[in-house]
Amino acid sequence: MNIETSFKASELMSYKQSDKEIDLKDKKVSAKEMSNTYLMEYQLKISSESKENFEGQVKAFRLSDIGYNGKPIAELSQDEAAALVSEDGFFGIAKTSERIANFVINGAGDDLDKLQAGKTGMLQGFKEAEALWGEKLPEISYTTMEKALAMVDARISELGGSVLDTSV
Repeated sequence: MNIETSFKASELMSYKQSDKEIDLKDKKVSAKEMSNTYLMEYQLKISSESKENFEGQVKAFRLSDIGYNGKPIAELSQDEAAALVSEDGFFGIAKTSERIANFVINGAGDDLDKLQAGKTGMLQGFKEAEALWGEKLPEISYTTMEKALAMVDARISELGGSVLDTSV
């Protein structure tokens, strides 16, 4: 059975079952029923807004935003895909680690605190990726992150900062 609910503070609650609307003007509604109605409406609204927000973010990101202007990924042959992740390929270790490090370095400028915060963000993002993956990531991911972190550490050193984590 499909039941749609709606409630507005300025109106009385009504339930809509299929095409039949049931008016509750003369019926008593418990606080629990009213709370459940609010909760259901809130959950539906949040679900809808979350979906719209996520879809907007997905539509907004294009591979061309990071400089890739090649053939669409879904249309690549196995050899073409392998070339993209090869040592000198666009998604290979060298170029990907450089893009990651440059994003942090350019975003921080000469601000050592921002640079260190960017490094922390890189590490946190990597841990989140591992958790989402559910197991150990492919080895290329670890090598790429090591190289990107080395570039950021080099910039931290250039600015006179410490690359050692001295926190306990």
